Amino acid sequence: MGRRRGGGRRAPNVLSTRYVESSALVAALLERDGAARASIRARGRRVTSTLTLAEAARAILRGRAAGRLSETDERAAVRGLQVFARRCDLVGVTDAVLARVARPFPVEPIRTLDAVHLATLEELAEPPALVTIVTRDARVRDNARALGYAVE
Repeated sequence: MGRRRGGGRRAPNVLSTRYVESSALVAALLERDGAARASIRARGRRVTSTLTLAEAARAILRGRAAGRLSETDERAAVRGLQVFARRCDLVGVTDAVLARVARPFPVEPIRTLDAVHLATLEELAEPPALVTIVTRDARVRDNARALGYAVE
């Protein structure tokens, strides 16, 4: 599955997996969203798709090109992304993930990249009761809940 390193808390004394979706990471890096930062930094194992890193990197580049980020803010965001990537288990966009994307999700319509995140969650093969998805995207949130995952 292409996993590396890891860190989420679900209930006292029960470590769970926290899947960090792109919208939450971008909110933490670029909007300095305190709630997103706290959710991402919570104790336990952090997991994300390699897609998340690509989406966050593009958001940083777009922010700088559009003049919404100063050079200093851009450097800080890039450093934050690098630190996040080192502290996270990374899951590649595999053929199995793409095959799952091609099937319906509980709450349609859903965009392709959002479906990649949901398919990646399912590929973890962990009980939904032990996985929390950290997201700011309503479509991802609604589908994750319908699939049995906790959402922050």
